Amino acid sequence: MVVIKIVEVIGSSPKSWEDATKNALEETADTIRNIKSIDVERFTAKVEKNKILEYRAVVRIAFAVQREK
Repeated sequence: MVVIKIVEVIGSSPKSWEDATKNALEETADTIRNIKSIDVERFTAKVEKNKILEYRAVVRIAFAVQREK
């Protein structure tokens, strides 16, 4: 039986929402194995003086739980 766990992560980038999403996945992959999917929940941005300073992607990352035997 496979058990799937989901974590919510916020990625950021000064360039784009796509890069923010990729950064969230790459950073999560540094500590979590067996990632199966990513679901983008929403995009946000940090704004100052009517300009976007930082793009943010709130994502849910699903991974298979591996049990030690």
